[in-house]
Order: sequence, then structure tokens, then C-alpha cells
Amino acid sequence: MRGFDMTPLLRTTVGFDRLARTLDTLSAEQIPSYPPYNIEKLDEERYTITMAVAGFSQDDLDITVQENQLTVKGKIEAPEGAVERHFLHRGIAERAFERQFSLADHIKVADASLENGLLHISLKREVPEEARPRQIAITSATGGKRAAIEKKAA
Repeated sequence: MRGFDMTPLLRTTVGFDRLARTLDTLSAEQIPSYPPYNIEKLDEERYTITMAVAGFSQDDLDITVQENQLTVKGKIEAPEGAVERHFLHRGIAERAFERQFSLADHIKVADASLENGLLHISLKREVPEEARPRQIAITSATGGKRAAIEKKAA
């Protein structure tokens, strides 16, 4: 199955046409698999991304957020004068990587920590007051401004 029919979804949404185009262009070859990661929902407001970055130190990792795009880059620089090593088997990948995550609106990166070869990135939903749902009062046609306008016209 190559394409997705997004028509039912697009009938009730606004501005998600880009999502439909993105899903149509994705294929298994384009999705990177290194380094492996988990995304965990801790509660309604908090999430954690955990990436397996064995062999990388804090200095080898770079985390940036621009608009709604979280980018994690890793590159191990060989120290000057390092002795060339000859591996009989190399199972720990120390290759450079760049992994990007699209964040929903109002998701902010709270902090990041590196522990036992795992990079933990904490995310939190921070919805501003003006974006939260609010109750709208309904006025009757017999009171308020409409009644005053009708009296003036009479």
C-alpha cells in the first residue's frame, strides 16, 4: 500500500493538507533507524524522548529547537594523536547522526540529560492562557444591545 486516502480526515480539519502530502512521500528507505529511540507519554502534559547514544559524550551531542522542529545531532571527533584501532568486530556504531522530531504546537523542551548511554529529552505542553478554551456568554434578544437598538428605531 503506497498511498493513504486522507479525504475523510481532511473534511473536518483545516491546515493539515501538508501532513497528507508528507505521508504520501514517506517510504521505508527514507526513515533513518539510527540511533534507536523511544517516545513516552508520561501524562497529558509531559513526554520523554529517550535515545540510545552509546559511546557519545555530552560534548559530542547537540540539541536545538527551531520553531516546532527538535533536532538532535551527534558526532564523535577523534582526538589529535589518537592511535588507530583495529576491530575484530564492531557492534557499537559511533557514526554521526542527525535525528529530527516535529513538535506539536505548545510543546516545549524542558531539559535533557545523558545517563548510562541514554539521552533523555523531557518535553512539556505549555498552552498559553489565550489559547485555552473559554466559555462564551450568550445574551438574549430581549435584553442587552439588541433591545436598545429596537427601542431607538421605534
